[in-house]
Amino acid sequence: MTPARSIVDVAWVEVPPHSPRREHAWRLLTGMLPAGAELSNACPRCGGPHGPVVVSRAPFIASVTYAGGYAIAAVAGTRDAAALGLDAEPEHDARRDAASMAGVLGDGVATVRDWVRVEAAVKADGRGLRVEPATVVVSATADGWTAAVPDGRVYIGWDALGPPGILVSVAVLSPESPAA
Repeated sequence: MTPARSIVDVAWVEVPPHSPRREHAWRLLTGMLPAGAELSNACPRCGGPHGPVVVSRAPFIASVTYAGGYAIAAVAGTRDAAALGLDAEPEHDARRDAASMAGVLGDGVATVRDWVRVEAAVKADGRGLRVEPATVVVSATADGWTAAVPDGRVYIGWDALGPPGILVSVAVLSPESPAA
């Protein structure tokens, strides 16, 4: 296990059909954070409740994603991580698989795992899909991967355990990382 893996807690909960998944994610996060922590996720562009998760009143950062009927959450202390991104996708999806991932991350065919890693990194970066996914360079390491985000930083990543049939990736930025 890498030191980075030990600083991030990942958990998930199944979301019943027709149930508000954000409520399930918030309950999950509340259980992962210390008492008194408050959550918000105002979109920086429009103010709607669908932006990055912000933790206040506790020295933590958090990220949430949804995939295949699950809410998946990750938290880390701010002493250990300056940024955190989490993404997940079903390993198999008939509609997506029929459409193929050709060209999604540039030339060639990307895998779902490739996509989940890139999206975790751009979420940690804070710009999300405002960064062209094909410009993110993911490189394998001995114990995970790194993702270099253009005009950003290099994030440390790994593939985390998730619900059955769901691929999960986590990306973090060390507090000691040099500025871009």
